[in-house]
Amino acid sequence: MTALSIDPDLVVWSDEPDACRGRPLVLLLHGRGSDEHDLASLASLLPARFVYASLRGPHPFGPAWAWFDDAVETPGDPSLDAADAAADAVLGWLRHLPWVPPRVGALGFSQGGALAVHLLRQSHGAVSFAANLSGFVVGGEHPADARLARERPAVYWGRGTVDPFFTPALIARAERWLAHHTALTGAVYPGLGHAVSDQVLSDVAAFLRARS
Repeated sequence: MTALSIDPDLVVWSDEPDACRGRPLVLLLHGRGSDEHDLASLASLLPARFVYASLRGPHPFGPAWAWFDDAVETPGDPSLDAADAAADAVLGWLRHLPWVPPRVGALGFSQGGALAVHLLRQSHGAVSFAANLSGFVVGGEHPADARLARERPAVYWGRGTVDPFFTPALIARAERWLAHHTALTGAVYPGLGHAVSDQVLSDVAAFLRARS
């Protein structure tokens, strides 16, 4: 598999470079068919203690971008190899930052939410918490799963009751894996589809404040 990369010139930051040093970092990971500007708009609604960096996925998807290549991978069920490759692209970008954040978390929507959680598996502790908004968990047994089951990193997972992309199998897989490998803050929102509501943002903000 060809190595993927993140274009550092396309990253949307919540603050100027000089204001980022010494602050914990949250990576913002958009969903399929979107781009780096999507979740960047949420930064002003989240705790100001963090600096936020919104990244562009490496795979073209129509006029926009994705984290997994749906021409090869099954939507909602990418392989571990594909998830590892996407996570490695993010981690490669992270390693080349001109400053070292004291703590790094990831927040993503849909595909980006799945990748946020997968970064806990692939990052060897470099990413220490994750927020998964309307996203799934990548299937399969990862080499880091035993370690995560011991360490139980903090994860928020929120989904709507009428999200058309959540099959019973995807829900069951995520519930099972998250319960066994993380300290889970889970929320199910009545009447919410594949979207982010004001209540979701309020709950995510509370989750992040507890990590700051």
